[in-house]
Amino acid sequence: MAGRRARTGRGWDASPPRTGDATPRPRRGRRDTGNGDDTGNGDDTGTLVAPRDEAELAREICLRQLAVRPRTRAELATALARRGISEETAAGVLDRYDEVGIIDDAAFARAWVTSRHTGRGLARRALANELRQRGVDGDTAGEALGELDETTEAETARVLVERKLRTARGEPDAVFRRLVGMLARKGYPAGVAIRAVKDAIAAQSAEAAEFAEQIDADALADAEGEIDR
Repeated sequence: MAGRRARTGRGWDASPPRTGDATPRPRRGRRDTGNGDDTGNGDDTGTLVAPRDEAELAREICLRQLAVRPRTRAELATALARRGISEETAAGVLDRYDEVGIIDDAAFARAWVTSRHTGRGLARRALANELRQRGVDGDTAGEALGELDETTEAETARVLVERKLRTARGEPDAVFRRLVGMLARKGYPAGVAIRAVKDAIAAQSAEAAEFAEQIDADALADAEGEIDR
């Protein structure tokens, strides 16, 4: 284009080199291993690179997992297996992490119970299921869940119901069932869920209290059935 300086260099419109210019040196490939097989154990300069130590790789995988959030021993073992780490190497690395406290299933379980109950309002049954899915053994999970007593669980259920009632719409029977179902999905036993919903509804007004007292046996049975499913 007139008036515009032509591009130079090695771009798409670069001019061919002038006579006498130095010819670019070809890029060196990987060093020949002598058997005609490019194994990839080298870099672009032809320098041979020693294969990585499996234990070193296992430690790196674990630390990356732990940088995201705390993990149980079982979760780390699963991550190592997926990356092809041998069981023997994985066990050695995880045993060492146990010794120095980098992984601690008991501490994990306690923190999980506190966090998930406070943040999501989950009851012991739901929390036990989550801990089992993460490989925490029954005894360790039981000790952590024992710190969540029945009184605290009932109070949390009541708070959850009161929060939902502020925006609940529909016929009283339908609202009742929805609230009981919400607590069921969070792992609350039938008795705790029904009592929490009845008490919260009764506290709204005299009319609501009258409805709570008149909840028939069929409604209670339906709600209990929803919890048990």
